[in-house]
Amino acid sequence: MHRYSRTAIALHWIIAALLAFQLAVGWGLEDLGARGFHLYQWHKSVGIAILLLTLVRIVVRMTKPRPPKSEDGWQGALANAVHVGLYAFMLGAPLTGWALVSTARVKVPTLLFGVLPLPHLPLPAGAHEWAENGHGLIAWIGVALFLLHVAGALRHHVLMRDGLIWRMIPARSAALILLLPALMLVGFVTGRAILPSGKAAPAAAAPAVPDNGAAAEAETDVVNVAAVEPADNAADNASEPAKEEPAGPPPAWIVQPGGRIGFSVGNDGETISGSFSKWTAKIVMDPDHPESADIAVTIDMASASVGDAYKDGMLPGDEFFGTAAHPTATFAAKGAEATGPGRYRANGTLTLKGVSKPQTIRFTLSGADATRKVSGSATVARAAFGVGNGDSSAGLAPQVAVTFAFTARRKP
Repeated sequence: MHRYSRTAIALHWIIAALLAFQLAVGWGLEDLGARGFHLYQWHKSVGIAILLLTLVRIVVRMTKPRPPKSEDGWQGALANAVHVGLYAFMLGAPLTGWALVSTARVKVPTLLFGVLPLPHLPLPAGAHEWAENGHGLIAWIGVALFLLHVAGALRHHVLMRDGLIWRMIPARSAALILLLPALMLVGFVTGRAILPSGKAAPAAAAPAVPDNGAAAEAETDVVNVAAVEPADNAADNASEPAKEEPAGPPPAWIVQPGGRIGFSVGNDGETISGSFSKWTAKIVMDPDHPESADIAVTIDMASASVGDAYKDGMLPGDEFFGTAAHPTATFAAKGAEATGPGRYRANGTLTLKGVSKPQTIRFTLSGADATRKVSGSATVARAAFGVGNGDSSAGLAPQVAVTFAFTARRKP
């Protein structure tokens, strides 16, 4: 019996398994929202892999000898139409998916399997709707063609017993005739298995907290706080002896290398954590007289990273930080107040993405003399600054926890 070439056979079964994986994942993505971010990247990567393998298969089909047709008449015409339709499906599904991503309002970067950047197609935004509808329609047509293809193979092998299926098996082996079709089941089961099951509980690392302002006075410090302030702290402070007036102007402090400003936000039961690698701080403060504080922090928003190339590519966009128009964020505060031994609170103004709002930070100082260690936290209501204003942010918690830690030396 004439068989397809070994290359054509290998491509046939590899593509079939990948298609089964794609269908299993694709059906599950719609209900995942932001929790399916990584699966979307896998879905795109496997889709482009199918596109490339299909192009290779077309070249092989045109250059390698193929077995002759097995049937004429309407059965042969139907079989030929199904084959042509399957090729159109293997090309059309990834191409419409690529067009869908390229025309989306939120430009999510694609790194194929986390390595190779995939550029967006130069299509107008108006093409997004037809790409989205076309992608879904082609998927269902592909399922129908797939079932017809399998039904035809079973008809020949079980009913007609003409051994036609052996043309797509590299050797006449009972093990192979079971193993190779089982690859499709493996692909489908794998796709279903990697989908998150159910909706996880909110992450403990990003609890809901009050908004900034008067209610934020009650929030608990996040970093380096050994105990909650006593309820009668205000009375204790009031009973302390009056402090001496400062002997001179408050000292300026120089932030030493190695400090960190981090952030974390809940995301549909998970927590996304990251940091800013570029920032500067100008600090003037006498720890014994915190009302003398003059704090100014400037953060390079393009330096934000969550350790994931896909998400890092989204952060500079308009949905999140909009760094093209607003490259920096600033926090400025005049004066602070002591809330306990070595613990302080400063009420200032945060300017982020062109919006300025009141913001409270809490921090602790440790050490003595010319060197102090600083650590603290704040809770930022992201919606007030237009951060996370798109569809891909639907699962994000409304508050972002910001933490900072650094060492400062008193300026001579």
